[in-house]
Amino acid sequence: MPPMASFYLGTSGFAYEPWRHGVFYPEGVAASGMLRHYATVFRSVEINYTFRRYPTDKVLTAWREQTPDDFRFTLKAHMRITQIRRLRDAGADVRDFVDRCGALGNRLGPLLFKCPQGLAYDEKLLRAFAADLPPGVRAVMDFRDPSWSEARALVAENGLAWCVADTDEAVASDGDWTEQPFAYLRLRRAEYSDAELETWAVRIRSALDRGRDVYCYFKHEDSAAGPRMALRLEQAIRATSLPP
Repeated sequence: MPPMASFYLGTSGFAYEPWRHGVFYPEGVAASGMLRHYATVFRSVEINYTFRRYPTDKVLTAWREQTPDDFRFTLKAHMRITQIRRLRDAGADVRDFVDRCGALGNRLGPLLFKCPQGLAYDEKLLRAFAADLPPGVRAVMDFRDPSWSEARALVAENGLAWCVADTDEAVASDGDWTEQPFAYLRLRRAEYSDAELETWAVRIRSALDRGRDVYCYFKHEDSAAGPRMALRLEQAIRATSLPP
């Protein structure tokens, strides 16, 4: 029997003023109560502002206290690691980033490493970066340069997850879908039909049944279409032929 897998569904960010007053957050939910309510609907959130700013202990402690034990925060790794060092000799900076995020405790999920467009494929660089990661870090590689397109197997071989991005400009296919050591999916299209969500539901269901955790995030926009599509995806997964 494969190990029990977890599905972490959510959106990229949660603290959006246009989502209040009945759009996503019910009327009466204050700005300070957004995360607490969000965590009653979804099990995870992708935090992007950590790419440019280090979070404070006060902020991280508040996040931990407002979420249940099984909630996970995915943090985008600081740009010093990916844009300035470009992954080279970055172990100390990654350790510093992880230490700074220690106040999250077990709520800390994967770290998303957004690499610059000009960072070309480099096998030695990737292997050295992976070898220098702190123990227990679940790293996701978001490569923007097309030269990395054939490196999925190498990424998995080094214990790293591949960020699968599905956008209006570049629709992800079965060939893009990877689930080792876990699956990481960013659904970024402006709209998804029921059929398109059902296709993703089958892929996700299959990964979960093989014992692979799946992290999935819809993009932010002011209309709160992202959380609504996330809930539709969750319903589609529950409706698949195999039990949820």
